[in-house]
Amino acid sequence: MRTIHTDEIRDTVARLCWEACYYLPPDILSGFKKAEQKEVSPLGKSILGQLIENAELATSQHMPYCHDTGLAVVYVEVGQEVHITGGAYLDAIHDGVRKGYDEGFLRKSVVGDPLLRVNTNDNTPAVVHTEIVPGDQIKITVLPKGGGSENMSAMKFLLPGEGAEGVKQFVLDTIIAAGGKACPPLVVGVGIGGSFDKVTAIAKEAVLREVGEHHHEPHLKQLEEELLEAINKTGIGPQGLGGVSTALWVAVETYACHITALPVAVNIQCHAARKKTAVI
Repeated sequence: MRTIHTDEIRDTVARLCWEACYYLPPDILSGFKKAEQKEVSPLGKSILGQLIENAELATSQHMPYCHDTGLAVVYVEVGQEVHITGGAYLDAIHDGVRKGYDEGFLRKSVVGDPLLRVNTNDNTPAVVHTEIVPGDQIKITVLPKGGGSENMSAMKFLLPGEGAEGVKQFVLDTIIAAGGKACPPLVVGVGIGGSFDKVTAIAKEAVLREVGEHHHEPHLKQLEEELLEAINKTGIGPQGLGGVSTALWVAVETYACHITALPVAVNIQCHAARKKTAVI
């Protein structure tokens, strides 16, 4: 049994919050550069160049890549051989977000009640997903999720008979409806299966997968390739101003589901596809 104090959890979450917002992941930056080489639209190519420059400036000057520093979504894998001391686990996560957004000078974008719309002024509460796994470590991933791309995400129950073609059509319809409002080039997470809540959860988990990493199942790899090609043929392009670089990547995740159902969810991540992970 290994003991981990909540202070360490709090401080790790805090650091990940500002690191995620300052430093764009290498796979996303690499995706920008590859897209810039392939882009046929002069305006689209120029936009991609500006995104690369923006990422490099954010890194060198240690400042947020985008003014929308998002709702903090925190994924935590807790080893079953870990004993957490010093206070409540969830309090440590929220305290870490509060600390990170304050010390990192990140925009606070959370309202406490969705109808009364009063800002909490510390970007809490976070959305926390916890999984108990083997081992004696804690793995924490912070995903600051911007509002524009999240607002354009969607979920639908298809008829089972609609199959892969129905899934592709729904994904494509969602991307076309989003247009430039989701700030492309995008990372598109697709969830298929599970229940109403599970399918949206796995769609969001899918955006955490690195650009260039396909699903290990051949039929899902093929689906990812077909979706990416179809999305980039829409002509939406970088920032919705035309081109062939509407999406950097499409990742599909699946889960078992009821015989009567074919749930599908699309979680859109904008070009500010920020994520940061640490292991305690």
